[in-house]
Amino acid sequence: MSYPFITELEAIIRQRKSEAPENSYVAKMFERGLDKIAQKVGEEAVETVIAAKNDDDYEFIYESADLFFHLLMLCEARGIPFEKVIQALEQRNKKP
Repeated sequence: MSYPFITELEAIIRQRKSEAPENSYVAKMFERGLDKIAQKVGEEAVETVIAAKNDDDYEFIYESADLFFHLLMLCEARGIPFEKVIQALEQRNKKP
């Protein structure tokens, strides 16, 4: 299954990181640095866990999307294409 939107979103993140538009949340996060981006991933992970324990599917989906978005930013900050994460998942799933 392919999700071209993920590739597009990575490109948008990369563009906003390099061009740093004035009102861009992504650009501001990159200005704050790797530690702040990583911290935000942790915050979003906690919010996702809390949402999972509640009985609100919309909240869980919304928080999961936030977590995923911030993980993409963290990958970009580390210079690691998200494709590498997908490849690691594929490797783990290979049958002997």
